[in-house]
Amino acid sequence: MAGGWTRDGAVQDQIDDTVSDAVAAARARLIGRGAEYCDDCGEPIAEKRRIALPATRTCVACQAARDGTVRQSGINRRGSKDSQLR
Repeated sequence: MAGGWTRDGAVQDQIDDTVSDAVAAARARLIGRGAEYCDDCGEPIAEKRRIALPATRTCVACQAARDGTVRQSGINRRGSKDSQLR
């Protein structure tokens, strides 16, 4: 049951969309073939990392730097007034 002026199932639709977006983003990061040398710095990628993440193209240090710059899309799915004012 949805609240307010929304139709029944609207909350679940928002949850499904959020999950679908997260899955699509994760798949986009995994697509491709792995590399022996980092695409960013050219250093060899550790064998254990290549085994754990077969599609990896960056070393741990460069991936950590990339992860620090990833920003959320900022889509407001909550619909609360507070989240819209930020």
